[in-house]
Amino acid sequence: MAKITAVIDIGSNSARMVVYEKTSRFAFHLLHEVKSRVRLPENAYKNNGYLQEEAMQRTYDALENFLRIASSYKVRKILCVATSALRDAPNKQEFLSRVRNGLKLNIKVIDGEKEALYGAVACLNLLPKADALTIDIGGGSTEFSYILEGKVTNTLSLALGTVRLKELFFDKNDIDGAKRYINAELDKLSNIEISNLIGIGGTFRALCRAIMKDIKYPLNKLHSFECSSKTMSIFVDKVMNANERRLKTLNIRPERFDVIKPGSLIISELLKRKTDINNIITSGVGVREGVYLSDILRGQKDNSFPANFNPSVRYLLDSYIVDNNHSNQLAKLSKRIFELTYNTYDIDKKYAKELVIAAKLSPIGASLHNYSSNQHSYYLIQTALEYGFTHQEIILIATLTKYAKRRAPATAHIAEYKNILPDERVAEFLSFIISLSSALLTHRPRDLQYEIGFSDNCLHVSSQDNLYLAKDAVKKLESPKGIRVEFL
Repeated sequence: MAKITAVIDIGSNSARMVVYEKTSRFAFHLLHEVKSRVRLPENAYKNNGYLQEEAMQRTYDALENFLRIASSYKVRKILCVATSALRDAPNKQEFLSRVRNGLKLNIKVIDGEKEALYGAVACLNLLPKADALTIDIGGGSTEFSYILEGKVTNTLSLALGTVRLKELFFDKNDIDGAKRYINAELDKLSNIEISNLIGIGGTFRALCRAIMKDIKYPLNKLHSFECSSKTMSIFVDKVMNANERRLKTLNIRPERFDVIKPGSLIISELLKRKTDINNIITSGVGVREGVYLSDILRGQKDNSFPANFNPSVRYLLDSYIVDNNHSNQLAKLSKRIFELTYNTYDIDKKYAKELVIAAKLSPIGASLHNYSSNQHSYYLIQTALEYGFTHQEIILIATLTKYAKRRAPATAHIAEYKNILPDERVAEFLSFIISLSSALLTHRPRDLQYEIGFSDNCLHVSSQDNLYLAKDAVKKLESPKGIRVEFL
């Protein structure tokens, strides 16, 4: 597959393009993202579904600019899909031919089930593992899928969309009619009990971004943000009853004013019916990522990454680790010390996962600049450890790297993220393990030749190596109360 690939998604509300670069077989990162609010089906639903000239020209102009951007990145492959706006239009061939002849771009119009599948594949691979119902609210349609036991099932596309509802009902102030229409469509949804709802698309992102601001959420990351269904229901009710001035105070962006209520009503009616849903998960990925993943994962079972593979971790290792051997040694030594001590200090075994990843990634900041390397590692992890992790996992891993090598996590830092970090005792213990492992590897040995034992709150360390620098580094550490290190 081409190293640099562009994916274009022509939706009913916006056209978007993402440019991805592979760093190894399945690892990738986002090079560029651009969006244009083209509203391709604008006024189409009032005209028997026919695309109007002004909207088609807007979309054509956006695509022309997208291709210029792609060329600047020397993109070798372009994947372009279109969803409800084009598949529903009787005159779609006119637009497809215009783009093909004028821009030499082939647009693949995908059906609703394929659109639902792509969105769910993105969530399956790029969100923490969980059984869930996915909902992708677009301008012309809404797609549903179930993710059950690591597989995508029950894909469904309904003729529900924010632009469609706006033109058919909201422009006429027929809210009751909109509710009847929405519920008639929702009757087609499979009645499988599920506790998690994953929201895809602009409506969900807009609502969850506003909720994050409302609750003063400490982490500036939308992807994988979670809130209760009750919180979502209360907020969408506020949106439904708000005028434009009130929408601003609710942190809804002006470009969303005319479609946020139709989208909110879909969510509201769904949550009234699916009372088993108690947790809302925000997805920052969707059809575009699903198209890209389906391409790079061809041949993989269930369109999934190999077991224990994470694309964000692999990308950071590919891009920022200079000495893979040292990184692996830090992870192995940290895991060994944790396994010897966690039970004695009543630390949940589940934290071994975050500890090992933090240890392995802790050196990445040094590749940017040796001074303040821990701060660089912290920033890179907090921003680029994007896929497959909860916010709690991300901020803990980032925190452990920030305070590796000497100090315990600052009380102010723990307080800032108190709602998504474990208690100070746990963070301090895990941070010490990485700091100790880093100290013990100060002399950068080729092989990990350590004998480590633990008894009476004391770690006993012996090695065939000259540990002069390691002993000096260990003396400088802030160790949790009760833990001692003794060299034999």
